Amino acid sequence: MGVRGVRAAGPLTTRVLSLDSLVRLKRTQRVPEATSGRIPLPDGMTVPLGCDAVVVPSHYGPLLLPRLPRVGCVYADRADWWWIVPCDSDVALEWPAPVRYVPGALVPDAPDTPELIHRPQDDVPYTPPIPLYLALCRVTGTTPAWSRPLSA
Repeated sequence: MGVRGVRAAGPLTTRVLSLDSLVRLKRTQRVPEATSGRIPLPDGMTVPLGCDAVVVPSHYGPLLLPRLPRVGCVYADRADWWWIVPCDSDVALEWPAPVRYVPGALVPDAPDTPELIHRPQDDVPYTPPIPLYLALCRVTGTTPAWSRPLSA
């Protein structure tokens, strides 16, 4: 049994979109807030997976550092710490409140621009997102989404 459709001059083609394709399509439709640009990474950093940011209120920052196996580039302004993570680190993750996930690591127009406070020894700027997520769940008292009971 096949899919029926309107035939043009050529053969009928059916395009199947994967979940990854749909997520990427949704991301391209996002309209960014007014921004002054992306967080500038230090010279010599390589970003093979692109960059997003996880923005955490500053009082959580010192609590997170000892809980992480690797810390990438971290930036800070008066209110927040900005953790650089690979693009799409929000797929299938519900980051706990009051954390914000910022695709593209875009900095809003504001008087305070985040400044680099931690740079890793190597040339990769990423903090691994799963350990960061788990550490954030721990310090905010949030149960990770996959550990919550299911309702019928």
